[in-house]
Amino acid sequence: MIKSVGQNISAAIEASRLREGAKTRATATAGSTTAASAATSSSPAARMAAEGAPVDMDRIAAIKSAIASGNYPVNPSAIAERMIALDLSAA
Repeated sequence: MIKSVGQNISAAIEASRLREGAKTRATATAGSTTAASAATSSSPAARMAAEGAPVDMDRIAAIKSAIASGNYPVNPSAIAERMIALDLSAA
């Protein structure tokens, strides 16, 4: 199922909030030797996975503003082609 633009933005914002909360909790426990040793012994891939995907909140705000003002460029042909391509690859 394809999510609407609003659902994707909401999901991205929620993911960002969850990551920020996790960073705050990690900072609060960084004083303990167990947390400090775990942070230094983890691989770069593990750290990246724990942080999650990067979210550019400024870009999200700009896109939301453009959509609200009616200035967001939409190419219906490109959208239709991609939807058809997704449907064909699922079959």
